[in-house]
Amino acid sequence: MLGELPLDINLKHCKACGICYAICPRKALAGDKLGKVYMSDPDKCTKCGICEAHCPDYVIFVRRDKK
Repeated sequence: MLGELPLDINLKHCKACGICYAICPRKALAGDKLGKVYMSDPDKCTKCGICEAHCPDYVIFVRRDKK
């Protein structure tokens, strides 16, 4: 994937709960050594929005195409 990532992640507010990467159906997300989310494989992301919908701290935002 060239250019932008499919998600915006606000790490400042991430509490490292791990919900997002535990439920990602494509395993495009992972946790760093502190448990905070990062895109481990952006090419696997389908922008399904499951991570965004389940994040209790509103840390993840799917970049949707503007039409």
